[in-house]
Amino acid sequence: MKSSRRTFLTQSAGVSAGFLGLNRYLSAADASGKEGFSYGELIPDPKEILDLPKGFSYKVISTFEDPMDDGYKVPGQPDGMAAFAIDNDRLVLIRNHEIGHSYFQKGPFENNTRLPEGFDASMSYDPGRFNAQPFLGGTSNIVYNTKTGKVEKEFLSLTGTDRNCAGGPTPWNSWITCEEPADMTSKWGQVHGYCFDVPASAEPGLAKPEPIKAMGRFRHEAIAVDPDTDIIYQTEDRNDGVIYRMLPKERKNPLAGGTLQALKIKSDKALDTRNWPGGKGGPFPIGQRIATEWVDLDDVESPDDTLRFQAIEKGAAIFSRGEGMWYGSVEQVGDSSIYWACTDGGKNRSGQIFRYFPGENGADGEVELYLEPNNTDLLKNGDNITISPSGHLYICEDTAGAHMRGVSKEGDFFTFGRYAGKSKSEFAGACFSPDGSTMFVNLQSNGLTLVVTGPFV
Repeated sequence: MKSSRRTFLTQSAGVSAGFLGLNRYLSAADASGKEGFSYGELIPDPKEILDLPKGFSYKVISTFEDPMDDGYKVPGQPDGMAAFAIDNDRLVLIRNHEIGHSYFQKGPFENNTRLPEGFDASMSYDPGRFNAQPFLGGTSNIVYNTKTGKVEKEFLSLTGTDRNCAGGPTPWNSWITCEEPADMTSKWGQVHGYCFDVPASAEPGLAKPEPIKAMGRFRHEAIAVDPDTDIIYQTEDRNDGVIYRMLPKERKNPLAGGTLQALKIKSDKALDTRNWPGGKGGPFPIGQRIATEWVDLDDVESPDDTLRFQAIEKGAAIFSRGEGMWYGSVEQVGDSSIYWACTDGGKNRSGQIFRYFPGENGADGEVELYLEPNNTDLLKNGDNITISPSGHLYICEDTAGAHMRGVSKEGDFFTFGRYAGKSKSEFAGACFSPDGSTMFVNLQSNGLTLVVTGPFV
């Protein structure tokens, strides 16, 4: 399953040229009243799972504690995902599980306080020490047939990691999964706060749990890879986080090491990207490309969890709760962009979307505050993001009463889905099949993975 740059663009749902037409300059009042693209009103779901527009339907394809083909159970807390083509009909869906040490009951084993009898402990990144219980975060793979609408295989693909929140697909046909530890002290076992590369395998088996230490140790959230350079961009889920990138020593082999850098904005005045009331300097402008540079970081394994402080001291820009990240390309006009969500950035802390335009061969590029509607009817705490093959941006909300929001390639905000349950659950991991016919999304607290089909345009 070799992956060319064009294949990677399809799998990461490349942006169409029309997506540049987004009217980012609308006031909140104007934006909320804007007429344009819409899939229509949401239809209440009698099963109280997912409300969708007319013509769309969903199916649950995986549920927490379902039996899998490797003899284990479906882990809970599904989060970030991506889909990789096997052939015209089948794909591999790689899914994170945000299971922390205190969520061990949601692990994949019958008795989650220890590894199963006969389990090869070397295939768990942190099997526990001093008689401690193992860490049970990780990933699982689903082989799904879009033609038959059936799951063909489901199995565990990484274990022993901590709170695997998001990540991102790579051009070398894998998923980089990211740890976001709640406790960086690692008092129970191994040192956590790393990223791991998981192959898009269709055959049951665990990936060797090797941390990509050159990507840094911090509260990772998501990554995106520029296929022109294999540079890996990263978000950090803190309200004083920064944007990182890792320049690899070897293309398609992040384990070979590289240089970690943080994003710095070139400006003659102080700018606060968060745009919070009372923030330092003037507001960060919407819809303007601003020149950037990158600063090198030292001691990237950061035993005291101070990597962001080092970056800020060197002039790196602060971003509030960087979460979902996705790569998109507008090949018609030569633009390649890295998009990311800042969950509580913006004047009313309801969320922002940024994008970065890389320079040629990894040279300094430009950053743009792409969206900041400051209107919770349009966006409230965006988290995971994805881009459909037709060029629509989809945003999963991380909040009570969560919605799945969208921005069309014509520039219109729309609401695509709404969680219909009575308990609190966030949307996570929205992604598309490479042909754009099928959306996959998780309801995290419910432990559900859904397939959504309908008249996507």
